[in-house]
Order: sequence, then C-alpha cells, then structure tokens
Amino acid sequence: MASCQVRVLTLNKGENLETTLFRLEKDWHLRFVLGPSLHASTVRLYCNHPPKKEVPFERTTYYELEWKSSSGSKSDSHDVYTEISMVIAGSFNYYFTIDNSGDIENADGQGYFLVDPTLSVGEQGKQYTLDCLQCQSVISKCLGHFDDWEGRLYVSKATGYNLIHFTPIQALGKSNSAYSIKDQLKLNPVYIKEGQNYDFNNVEGLIKKMNREWEVLSLTDLVYNHTANNSEWLQEHPECGYNMENSPHLKPAYLLDRILHHFSLEVAEGKWASQGIPPTISKEADIQKIREVLLYEVLPGFKMHEFYTVNIDDIMKRFKHGIEENRVIKTDSKKLELIQDPRYERNGCRIDMDVALKLYNTDRPGAINREQRIKKCCEFLKGDLDAINKERLDALHDHLNTAVNNFMANIRWRFLNEDGPKIKQVTEREPLMHDYFIVSKKYTGSVGSEETHMNGDGGKYVFACNGWVMGDDPLRNFAESGSNIYLRRELVGWGDSAKLRYGQKPEDCPYLWQRMKEYSEITARIFHGVRLDNCHSTPIHVAEYMLDAARKIRPDLYVIAELFTGGEHLDNLFINKLGINSLIREAMSAENSHKLGSLLHRYGGQPVGAFIQPRMKPLVRSMAHAVFYDQTHDNPSPIKTKSAYDMLPTAALVSMACCATGSNRGYDQMIPHHIHVVNEERKYTSWADWEFPDRPYINQTFGISRAKTLLNNLHFMMGDSSVANDLKEKHNFSQVYVDQVDEHTVSVTRHNPVTHESIVLIARTAFSKPQEPEKTPYIRPVTLQGMVETILFEIQTLHTEAYEYTEDSDYINGLPDYYLKLQENIPPSLSKMVRVNVTGDGMCSLINFETFTPGSVIAFRCVLPQPALKAILEIRRGLGQFGYLMRSYSGRKLFDETVDTSNFRSIVSALTLNDLNVALFRCKQEEEADGNGFSVYNIPGYGDFNYCGLRGVTTVLGQVRSQNDLGHPLCCNLRDGDWLPSYIANRLLVYPGTKNLGVWFQNLFQHLAKVPRYLIPSYFDAIITGAYVILRQQVFGLMSDFVADGSTFIQALAMGSVMFCGYVKNSRLPFLSPDLEPPKPPTIKVETKDGSEEEEACLSLAAGFPHFASSYMRNWGRDTFIALRGLLLLTGRYQEARYIILAYGGCLRHGLIPNLLNEGTGARFNCRDATWFWLQAIQDYCKIVPDGKSILKDKVSRLYPEDDSEAQKPGKYDQPLFEVMQEAVQRHAVGPNFRERNAGHKIDSEMTTQGTKRKIRGFNLEIGVKWETGFVYGGNEHNCGTWMDKMGSSQKAGIKGKPATPRDGSAVELIGLSASCLLWLHNLNEEGVYPYSGVKLVKHGSEELMTFKAWHELLCANFERCFWVNTEPDPAEEAPELIFRRGIYKDTYNATQFWTNTQLRPNYPISMVVAPELFTPERAWTALQTAQDNLLGPLGMKTLDPSDWSYVPFYDNANDSEDAKIAKGFSYHQGPEWVWPIGYFLRAKLIFARKLESSRPGILRETVMFIRSTLTRHYEEVMKSSWRSLPELTNHNAEPNKFCCPAQAWSVSCVLDVLYDLEKLDTDVTIQPSKSTENLVVAPV
Repeated sequence: MASCQVRVLTLNKGENLETTLFRLEKDWHLRFVLGPSLHASTVRLYCNHPPKKEVPFERTTYYELEWKSSSGSKSDSHDVYTEISMVIAGSFNYYFTIDNSGDIENADGQGYFLVDPTLSVGEQGKQYTLDCLQCQSVISKCLGHFDDWEGRLYVSKATGYNLIHFTPIQALGKSNSAYSIKDQLKLNPVYIKEGQNYDFNNVEGLIKKMNREWEVLSLTDLVYNHTANNSEWLQEHPECGYNMENSPHLKPAYLLDRILHHFSLEVAEGKWASQGIPPTISKEADIQKIREVLLYEVLPGFKMHEFYTVNIDDIMKRFKHGIEENRVIKTDSKKLELIQDPRYERNGCRIDMDVALKLYNTDRPGAINREQRIKKCCEFLKGDLDAINKERLDALHDHLNTAVNNFMANIRWRFLNEDGPKIKQVTEREPLMHDYFIVSKKYTGSVGSEETHMNGDGGKYVFACNGWVMGDDPLRNFAESGSNIYLRRELVGWGDSAKLRYGQKPEDCPYLWQRMKEYSEITARIFHGVRLDNCHSTPIHVAEYMLDAARKIRPDLYVIAELFTGGEHLDNLFINKLGINSLIREAMSAENSHKLGSLLHRYGGQPVGAFIQPRMKPLVRSMAHAVFYDQTHDNPSPIKTKSAYDMLPTAALVSMACCATGSNRGYDQMIPHHIHVVNEERKYTSWADWEFPDRPYINQTFGISRAKTLLNNLHFMMGDSSVANDLKEKHNFSQVYVDQVDEHTVSVTRHNPVTHESIVLIARTAFSKPQEPEKTPYIRPVTLQGMVETILFEIQTLHTEAYEYTEDSDYINGLPDYYLKLQENIPPSLSKMVRVNVTGDGMCSLINFETFTPGSVIAFRCVLPQPALKAILEIRRGLGQFGYLMRSYSGRKLFDETVDTSNFRSIVSALTLNDLNVALFRCKQEEEADGNGFSVYNIPGYGDFNYCGLRGVTTVLGQVRSQNDLGHPLCCNLRDGDWLPSYIANRLLVYPGTKNLGVWFQNLFQHLAKVPRYLIPSYFDAIITGAYVILRQQVFGLMSDFVADGSTFIQALAMGSVMFCGYVKNSRLPFLSPDLEPPKPPTIKVETKDGSEEEEACLSLAAGFPHFASSYMRNWGRDTFIALRGLLLLTGRYQEARYIILAYGGCLRHGLIPNLLNEGTGARFNCRDATWFWLQAIQDYCKIVPDGKSILKDKVSRLYPEDDSEAQKPGKYDQPLFEVMQEAVQRHAVGPNFRERNAGHKIDSEMTTQGTKRKIRGFNLEIGVKWETGFVYGGNEHNCGTWMDKMGSSQKAGIKGKPATPRDGSAVELIGLSASCLLWLHNLNEEGVYPYSGVKLVKHGSEELMTFKAWHELLCANFERCFWVNTEPDPAEEAPELIFRRGIYKDTYNATQFWTNTQLRPNYPISMVVAPELFTPERAWTALQTAQDNLLGPLGMKTLDPSDWSYVPFYDNANDSEDAKIAKGFSYHQGPEWVWPIGYFLRAKLIFARKLESSRPGILRETVMFIRSTLTRHYEEVMKSSWRSLPELTNHNAEPNKFCCPAQAWSVSCVLDVLYDLEKLDTDVTIQPSKSTENLVVAPV
C-alpha cells in the first residue's frame, strides 16, 4: 500500500491551464486521469518533468507517459491513469494530443505544475518548509565594508529571521541605486577596503557559514531588464540596448525627449519667464502655461509629422513619370496604403507606386485628351494621399497631446503634489521631467545636431531608459516596434538604467545572453534563492533561459518575485513559466485592520476544523504562495503612513500568517523614515550581546526587536514540519481562523490538526495615531476553543517623553521614545492585560480585556481538555479500522489490524447486499413504508438527503469536503447537535441485518459527542466517508467479476443494483412455492397476533426514485424485466433475479405478466409487453447464469391458475416454470379477449368519462397473433399497452382518458421480442430442455401445431416487408403519403391511428438487439443512422421524430392549459429524451457493426469509439448526480426535467448492458492500457 501523497489532475479536451497554478512538493505523485470529454479519444500525454532524478531537466525535452489502469475493464478508459513522481523542483509543462501525434503544436490541452524546492540548513541538512520562512530584506550597500557584514547581518539572525534578502551585491552605477547595476560580473568595490581583494568567493564563504552555523538562508535579486547607464560593457556592445540603430522606431520619441530636455534647460535659465513660465514652478497656472507653449510654439517648429507622412509633391512627380513610362504593373492589391519608413527618416514614408498606377491610372469621365486624363488621375490620387496623411497627422497629434499631458502630470507631481518631492526650482539637475533616453555628452548639442547624430554613427550609443508602465500588458515589450509608450511619455522612467534588448533567442544578441547567463550562474552558486526584480516587465523567454541555467547550478533554487500584472491569471502565467515559488505580498496595502485580516485569511492555511483529506485527492487550483511582508524595502516607513503604535500589532498579525513572512531591515528598530534604495548612504548598525550598547550597536531593547524575535520564533514553530511522518504529512499549525473583534482589534488562531493545540494571537492595531494611547476602550470578550495553557507573551507599546529622536549622520537609527512592556510564558492568572475564565462545560476559555491599549499584543497557547483528547484518540482508533493511517498525539500509528467482532471490517464482511441496501441507500418512501419511525434526514437550510443510508450524507459531504465549506448547513447542523450521528446509528439498529453496524457507529459516535463542536464536522466526515468506502468495497466483493474488476463507471452503475433492489414491507413480491428447490428465499421475522413468525422477504426492483419506490407504484413488470439483466444478472445477483422471475411468473393471468404488480393480489394486466420482456429475462438468465437452465424446472406458485381464479395461497398450485412460459406463449397464439377486473375509477381514475355511464373500451384487452404474418398484436386506440403508456388526464384540454400513444396493432419491439423467444424455445426444444416444440392452433375446426421454428420463419419472412420504410419510394409500399421519414423501420403495423405506423421512434433498436436475424444488416445500419441523426440526445433518445407534428421536447406534468399536446404531461412519450432506449440503440450499433465489419473494414472500431464517446455524458451524470444514478428522462438536449425520476432502474441497467457487451468484444477493437495492481486509494477520493 503506497503511502505517498497523490494529487489527481483530470485532463479535459481543449483545456489550456497555463494560467492556472498547481503546487506540489517533492516526493509527491501527480496522477493524470482522463475527463469524460477524452474517454473516447486516443490521448497521448507528454511532460518535461524528468522521469528520474539523475536525468537533467531540459525545458524542451518531453517524455511520453504510459497509461495504466487500476481496473480489469478493457472496454472503457474511465480508470486509465499515468503518474509522475516529483523528483526535482521547478515548473513543468505537460500537454496532450488526441490526433495520435506527439507534436506540441497539435496539443489539445496543456498546463503547468510547480514543485517547491527543498531548502536545507545546518550541518545536518535540516529542511525548512516555505511556510516557516522569515525573510528580512537588507540594502546591501548599507552593510558597508565586507569585513563588517557578519556583525550587521547577525542582527537578522538574532531577531529570529532565517532568510536574508540582499539587494544586488554587484558594482552599482553612478546613481548608486541598489538596482542599477554597472557590472553584473563584479562585486561592488564599495565593500572592499583599500589593499583588500575580496570577490564573490568571499561572499559565498560567508553565505555558507550563515547557513551552516546560523541556519540562515540567503537570496538576492536578479536584474535582467536593465543595466546602469554608465555600464562600460554597454558602450562596447551597444547592440545590447535599445538604440537608434537597432530600434529606429524610437527616433521620434528620442527627438521629442531632446526637445523637452532643451525646453527644461531654457526654463531653468529663465528664457521663458517673459511668457509666464518662471524657473520656479509654484502653481497650476505655470503648468498650464507650459502646456500651451509646448503645443503651440515649441513642437510645431520641429515638424515631427515628417516621420510619419508622405511627401505628396514628390509622389505626384513619380506618379506622372510612371504614367509616361507606361510599364507593366504587377500587383493584386486593391487598396493604397502608406508604407512606414523602417529607418524612420524624415519624409521617408512612401507608397507602392505599382498599386497607385493600377488604381489611379485609369480612364476618367470627362477627360477629352491625354493631358486632362493625367490631370484627373493626379487629382484623385492627391485627394486620397491627403486623407492618408491626415489620418497619420491625427494619430500623431493624439500622441503628442498625450505626451504633453503626461509631461505636465510629472511636473505637477514633482513640483506641486504633497506626496511628491516638492522641488522648488527647475535646474539642470532637477529638470521639469527626467529624460527617457541616455545619450553621451559627445553626442549632445542643439536639437538639430542631436538629430544628426541620431541618424549617424552616434545613433547606436543613444539608449532607451528602462522603467515601468502603469496598466500595461506585461506580455508586451513596451520598447519594441508597435509600441508608442516612449513617444506618449507613458513610461515611469528610470533614467539611471538602460533597457536591455535580448531579442527572441540567444543568437539575436549573443553577448548579452551569455553575460546574463554567467551572472545568473554566479548568483545561483552563492545564494539559495533569487528575487526576480521587475519580474512583470522581464521578457518571459529570457527569464526562462536564465533560470534554467541557474537551476542547473542549484536545483533547489528558491525563486520569489513581486508581480504587478494586473490579474491573478497573468501572475500565474509568470509563475508557471518561470517556476516562481513565492510572491511578495505587502501588509501595507491594507488600509485598515479588517483588510489586513482579510489578507491573513487569503494568503494561506486551511480553516480551523478543516476536513481530513485523503492522501489521494484531486489537484486543486492553488493561490501563489506568499512571502507576506509587514514592510518591504520599497515602502515608506509605517510610522509616517500609520503610527508608531501600529508597528508591533501589524508585525504580530503578519507573523500569524500561514505562509512565509518578511520584513525590511529597520522596521524592528522603528526607523521613522524610508530607507531609500537610491539615496540612503548611511550604514546599518551591528548586533551586541551586552545590555547597554553604544552606537553603532543595537540589541533586543531597540525598537520592537525583542517582540519581533518572539514573533519570528512563534511563526517558525507554527510553520515548521521538519518532523514529518512517512506520509509526508505536515503536522504544523496549518489551520487558520481570523476574527475581527472590533474596528481595531483582530484575533488570529493557528490550529494544529494533529495535536489540536491552538495558538491565538490578539492584536490592537493603530492605523492612525491614537488620540488616547494609554486608554483601553471596551472590547467584547473573545471565546477561545479549549483551555488556555500558557500566555506565550503579552506586549504593550508605550511612549516616553524622556527621549527624542535625532537622525544619526552615519548609521541608520530608530525612534528611542517608544518601548515595550513585555511578559512571556506566564500562567493566565499573572496576566496584566486580560482575565481568563473557563466556560461551564470546560471546553472553552473566555477572554476579558482589562488593559489592552493601542499597540498591544497577546498570544495564548490553548489545548483541549482531557475528556476531548481521549475521545479523539478513540475516534482515531476507529478510523484506523478503515485504513486511515491515523496517529496518536505522540505520532504513533493507530492502525487496528484485529479482526474480532467489534472490528468494522469484520462487521461489514457479514453484510449481505440487502443489508447494504439498508446501510447505503433507501429513499424516503421506502424507509417510511417499513414503519420503523424513520424517514430521510432533513438539514435545516438545506433540505432532505436523497437517501436515508450513508450515500445520502456522503453525497453532501463530498461537495463540502473538497471546498472545506465549514459554513455549509450540514456542518452547522453537526456543530449544533448530535442529531445526525444519532439518526445514523439508531436507524441501523432497527434492522436485524445492520444491527451490529449500528452498534459500531453508536459506540464511536459516543466519543464524537465529547469532541469540541468545531471539530465534529471533520471527524464525522472521516468516520462516514471511511465507512462508506469499506461498505462500497463489500458491495463489489459480493458481485460478479465483471463488476469487481470493472471500471469506476461500471461500478458506479452497478451500485444501482443495491440502490434499487431491496425489501419494502408494503411492496412485497408474491410468495414463492414452499417446495422451491434451494437456495430458499430470505425471510424476516414479523409480529402476529399469535407471536412472531418468519415471513418470506424476497427483494424487488424499484422502477425509480422517488416516485416508484414503494406501495403499488414500486413494482412494474415491464420495468423490472428490462432492468433485470443489467442490475441483477450482470452483477452476479442470480438468486434475486431467480426469485423475481418466479414471483412474477406466479401472477400470470390471461397469458400476461402484470404491468403493476401490487403484491400480485392487486395486479393490473393491462400491458402487452411485460410478458415478452419477462420471457427475454428468462432467456438471459439461462444464458448468463451458470447452470441457468435449471430455472426452467423451478416450481412456480400460481396465484391465478385460471383466469377467473381468486388469489391462491403459496404452494397450492405449483407448476414448473417451463409450463408457465408455454402457457404465456400459447395464450398469445389463440388470442385472449377480456375486460379488466374492477374496470373503472377504482383502478384507473383517468380512463373514465365523468358524467356518463358509458363503458370505456380502454379497459378491454385483446391480444393475439395475425397468422398471415406471425405478428403478435393487441390493444385498441383507447388504451396503451406498451411502455409508451401515457393516458391523458386533462379535462380542460379534452384529453382525459385518451392515450397519447396507443401503439395498438403490432408494435415493432414486440415482434423482435417474440421472435427472440421463439428461436430460443426452438433451440431449447432441440436440446431436450424444453418439452414443447410449438403452439396449438385451431384452423377450420381442427387443431394444428405451429412449431416455434415455423412461427419464427414466418416472422422473418414478413418483418422487413411490413416494417421497412425504403430509402427511396417504392411503388408497392402502402400509403406513401404518410411516409415522412425514410430509411427507418415502422414503429407499429396496422395501428388504428394509421398515421402513427411510420412515425420515427426509438423502439426498433430493441428488436435489433434481441432478434438481429430479422434485419438486413445494411438496412439496419441505415435505420440506426437515421435514429442517430434525428433521435439521439446527450443522455437519451427522443421518443418522437422532431419533425413530427406531435413532437414536444419537454414534459410538464403541472401544465393545466388547454393545449392538448402538453396538458398534464401529455407529451411524456412525444419527444422528451428517455435514457433506457439509448442502451438498446448502442447495443444494436455494436451488433450490426460486427456484422458489417467484413464488408466495411474499420466500422467496428469506429462504432466502439462512437459508443464510448456517447457514454461519456452518462459517466458524468452518474458521477455528479446527487442520486448517483441516471434519470428517467430529460427534456431536449439533456435539460433536467423536474417531474421525472432522477434515478431510474432501467436507465442504469441498459447503460450497464452496453458496457458489458463492449467487454465481450475482441481486444483489438478496444483500448486496453497496461493493468496496474497498485491500490493507492486507502481513503475516499
């Protein structure tokens, strides 16, 4: 039994999941299975995850995965799967094809999955999970000389951080920005004192020491987008940037940039002061004046339109010259278009002169000579050129207007906005707006000279700056051609950095790709992880290449990023493509405590009391793992934006997040300003172990350092799962609950689902400076689950006037006037903040706040009381009997392998299928009929379960568990009381067969009642679902090999055998003969006036739920015997089938099997088809059951030995079954004619005429054989004797007592069933098993023998002559005017309503299945195709041709209109799509495909694939239906119908029949994956 974690990913046709995130861990298994849309496809699956750890990862190398199967079924692919073991970290792509190719270009679906890295620290390689990481960001340049790094970095270690994020350590550019790297391959020289020779190797040594001795990990940034503007290598390799030579589309933007640059210089020099633009920008009017001057005075003079428009005069000259040349024109273009000059030179745009000559050099009306003709041609061309230029000019004006507006917005922010730098005066150093382009001094001058350099050799040294664009598409490179970002000034530019130009592949810019690859490899060698700077603007293909190289150096590279893509789906695309493990999230994005609490809830953890998940479960979509920062190095100080009092509460709440956490160096020391990555020049302080350190040292007393140490240690403890068991299960505090106590107070619970310990932290935030920071307002008491064992710490933020902050000139220092009042690890009684009381039941603690001022934090450790802990331990022991590998609190396995009578598996092994019907199913009507005082369980706010047994509750639990929907009404009901567990146990106790099972549940539920209420849904689900799995296994263990070894689909349908087959007290079968040969039928003990006695209790088949479940509506002869083959014979329930056959046979009267059984004594003999389906069921029994023919000799206790007999007692009139069968056939041969007993309202309220005493002919029954054809016939236009038996019931519509579908005469399916029976009886007679060779007829006063063989030959001779409707008109055919649809078999022959004979209905496939010899294969195939084209729906078959006048695609039994077609459900069989006929249709397709295979090679395989494709919808339905069944019918296109039974026996049975027939095919026409014997399912999926 495998013990690894398995996640199951279902593949669906056409599904692209590249923007969906799936997270996995190493050593887990990913199992791929096929969704219904692929069950009939040839799926080839590929993945680039290496098959072994030793095989290196190559992004473009894919491995085809081999399909396996966990079942023995060869007919369907519902259980095929393939698995990958996660052996390396990274992101991996899979794709699949259905065209039998392996080409990814032909992929029909694809996706990614992310495998987290293994992060190890210390000498012993201790592993950190991502959730226990505490990261601190440091600005590397603030660490000072390398010799000082260790002391300054130890601050992070000492305050509990286990991951340090370094900003880039490479040589920086002239701006000294931490992210503007001058040389990616060189250590920043500022770290090196004169005479020293440090390099990356020294840094690597320190990082290794920190890992080994401190157990601290390290990561740094990778900056791929840009390089510093003074990078020497960029001057040597200008092709690496976007310059005017390789990106000439940027020339207009560069020219505009220089125009604005010079304009800013002129403003600084006061040259525009006379026009209202002073060097000092102090008001909005100054900015508006700038706009006016730029648009109307400055820009027009530079004629920028010349880059985009054509020179019309020049074109006109060339056009006239072209006319004079009179040359041959070769072009097919029909439109004149402007061609942009690719070099973007002035007046460089052109048109295709051939196109112009073709379109405009044409004869013109009114031109009397050649000169006038040329003139007119030129006029037309010039007019269109003017229009083209105008369009270009309009676009340019829009760009320039936007550019000027953005220029103004930047000025406004820089000079006027309160949040901006508020620059006083325009200078060369502080221009109106910084430049977008980097240009060397030697290429500067006037705008004119700069334009000249731009178009000359100097152009390749003019580089576009990098930056970011708000709201831009992150998948688009804003510097490439087609983007106008630079021209429109929409870039938030970084003037100190040049944007790098990679191209699409390494060959496009070899030097740049190689340099950055080496940079990545150096980084990966030194650091355990990387942060992708500006990730959303990094070309994905570039980052993929670089990270692949980095992972070759460090396979377990930890990758984080900050993404601003504008949406989660795009975030996921970057994560998937690049293998990003965590995204940086910011607490400072929350504007209040409520939003902060929401972020805590969002970024990780299951809800407290979450359901116990099995080791194999569906792979669900994930949210990106977070590194949740209280402050990032990009954020301003929270002291400025919120208040100093909030530093501790926010940090405390962040530390409770069930994900990685992070902070910025300086936060803990309460630095009151932004430590800026560009401007900060001071150094960090170092760590001191002594009590009163002097500058530049700090210790735990500085700021909130001591508190942060406690919080980090707590976070690590809650997230650490280094003590993992052999299941790779995490036993950390993985469950989270956030409670918004009031506007400022937040409570967060982290719960351990194994030990059931909880850590609860309550914080009082201060998102603005509190008015009375020393006061505690009223805070409602908080109830904590369990007992408060310890107060881990309580901390109060206080302010003193004794100190005043002064910014240190050399070292980054924090506020000295705030301090902490702190207690740790104290009993609740010693708390100075709260008073803790225990609730009356001892299960909870009540927290009352006494001193809880703004900036206060308290943390509790809570445990469950001993009675609850003991109860949970007993429950876990019980769960161990299911195969759950449950554990004690110490970690010991609790797997109960005993097999005594109290063991669950032992109890279940004694259950019969009837007992399992009680334990698992039974709908409301069945349960109430038994009179034990039970019905289905009702959940307030939800409604009734469908079943009283475990299937009822597991259906709902399955929906709730997958979503951890603890707010569902079912969970509320479980928390509110023990009613449902008691119901389950008590109900089972009243049935003798399930009493021991009920006792087992009762005992376990007694322990469940002692569990804290919030945990009950979780443990209840584990008990019920685990029990259901074992009970389900018992079901299949008692069934045939076809089911036991069958697929999930086969088994799901086979459960219908248990679902519908049961004993119901008010729906008994007639008692069998007491002299019946063993095995005897089951009995039950019943109470009588004389005591108790045993009574026969044969099981019966309900027709459907809930309408046909009990009383006289349960047992229908027709339904029973259509369903008997699939539900009882194919499942191996031979005795149940035997008893049902014999019981119904005992009711034979007038040669008919009852329609409604009603225990036999109340039977109605008003159908013509039940007898033939009964005989067909006997034939199936004889053929399927070992020694099945012995049933023919079984004694049948005749209830009505004569037509007019009263009901007889069991055993009084016994006959062997073969005599009863012969009587049925013989009576049909001579043709009884009778009137139903008790005809009238008593037996049929619809078949009457109110207000008259006229006898209704509908109660008159006539059956017989037309011996000129051999066809059985019967009925009249006033009754409906086949399965299409809807009787009109609407007086208003005038159809009361009128059958919708009489189908009198000879119904096509009865001809097939009778032919099947006759041929079988003939063969039995030949074998000597059946004593009769035929039937006796009276002709001309004398008796004759009509042999079965002769009768069958008569049918064969006449069937197609009478029933086939030819594809082409035939002069010999009857009533051709009534033929609407050709290429079919008639539905009836000689019906009173003669026009119905040729209606297309789904009945002739029944005859094709049971009597294929009646049909010519080619004709049969044509008719099946016609049915397929016109009747086949997603789940069922339309009951009438959609082109028929009577067709109605829906059934509405509540309709009370005057419309006769639909009133009171009159359309029941006039169009709605019934499910059971599809079984016969598909089986018929299979039969005749086999017959035609020799003449049409490949038709059998094609048919098999068609059947499998058709049944995918049935698989979906049965797996998703809350009844776990197939419906009686649907409206058009499988639209659900609320009036029908959602669970119907013959629907399930007939589909199961198809799967059985598929199994019997030769293997060369099936898909047969390799059989796998492994069983990974030890808990419910």
